[in-house]
Amino acid sequence: MKLTILGGGGFRVPLVYGALLGDRGEGRVTEVVLHDLDAGRLSAVTRVLAEQAAQVADAPEVTATTDLDEALRGADFVFSAIRVGGLEGRANDERVALAEGVLGQETVGAGGIAYGLRTVPVAVDIAQRVARLAPDAWVINFTNPAGLVTEAMSRHLGDRVIGICDSPVGLGRRIARVLGGNPKEAWIDYVGLNHLGWVRGLHIAGRDELPRLLADPDLLGSFEEGKLFGVEWLQSLGAIPNEYLHYYYFNREAVRAYQQAEKTRGAFLRDQQAHFYEEMRNPGAQALDAWDRTRAEREATYMAENRETAGAGERDADDLSGGYEKVALALMRAIARDERTTLILNVRNRSTLSVLDTEAVIEVPCLVDANGAHPVAVAPLPDHATGLVCAVKAVEREVLAAAESGSRTTAVKAFALHPLVDSVNVARRLVEGYTDVHPGLAYLK
Repeated sequence: MKLTILGGGGFRVPLVYGALLGDRGEGRVTEVVLHDLDAGRLSAVTRVLAEQAAQVADAPEVTATTDLDEALRGADFVFSAIRVGGLEGRANDERVALAEGVLGQETVGAGGIAYGLRTVPVAVDIAQRVARLAPDAWVINFTNPAGLVTEAMSRHLGDRVIGICDSPVGLGRRIARVLGGNPKEAWIDYVGLNHLGWVRGLHIAGRDELPRLLADPDLLGSFEEGKLFGVEWLQSLGAIPNEYLHYYYFNREAVRAYQQAEKTRGAFLRDQQAHFYEEMRNPGAQALDAWDRTRAEREATYMAENRETAGAGERDADDLSGGYEKVALALMRAIARDERTTLILNVRNRSTLSVLDTEAVIEVPCLVDANGAHPVAVAPLPDHATGLVCAVKAVEREVLAAAESGSRTTAVKAFALHPLVDSVNVARRLVEGYTDVHPGLAYLK
């Protein structure tokens, strides 16, 4: 089975390959094609993968190419993890937004809109090529903003594109662990959009244990989200929000922390990864060791400003192992082998949330089999969550409209309608600022 990884020179590709190395069942991936526009990054990641596979019998064969069409032909699965504009683009997204006093995070608020505007046209082109060159392939999208990009691609690929994210997986794992349950056996009642969802229940052996957690202040304050949001706020909500909702519930504090930080997250990762890829130019460097050291630092500093604002301290060791690669592998196995499983995924709504139309991509538990991912029925969201979900989905639709039409006016509307952008004039200045620094937004007229 052939897996094509778009963004194959990306830093987290070894996580995906590592998961494949541990998969020994029938119908496993035997061929991995890495595609990237940067041949130097491809070479660096290929070295890491070679060291990973050195002691593994029958490891998937790895090839690399800068030719997109070549990479896609004959693919059974396409894993999309591209970053249009690179980490320099992410750093610029943050800088332009913070100069206007609004959030520049890569998926939330102004930064997420800017990232979406330059990513959607590229993602649409990829979707159209997949439809033409590998019509039977399944596309697994991890490219951020994951929900928005998945919806853009679904207009050309239908249900054969599925978005994944490790945030809900990590959240469910932490809650189950605190409650003394096995995360693999827990049913997580989670619903929302990507980076905008809530756990409303967690069932272990058929019993919802979330009320027990919410009623115990010591237990509730003992894990990441309890520390991040505070016990009182979680009890008020009656649910456990995705960590990214910290940007909404504590927006002023988050913006201030980012403004005061020595470096934004994007700038930190830009410089950190530049050092890694530069190190890989040395033929004698130990590629896997260098990658491991860099990854450990990356994971330990994740959302550091938010945790500092909340006084949450350092991340727990159990939360440093990532997880999206495990979701990707489980998804591929379920489809390729018809191994029925349940995963939280980004898929078309159909009739799951009545407040959204059938084509809207949402993040929700899905039953997965050889025919793809099927969202399960869920209870309606409470009003406060419905308001956020509908507002942010409306913004995503304006981003899609702007990307399709090239309308600068529509782009301004997308920024202005976002709950974390507080002025139409700010929205206009954001569009001006982003088009000045991003060649990929030159299409906005």
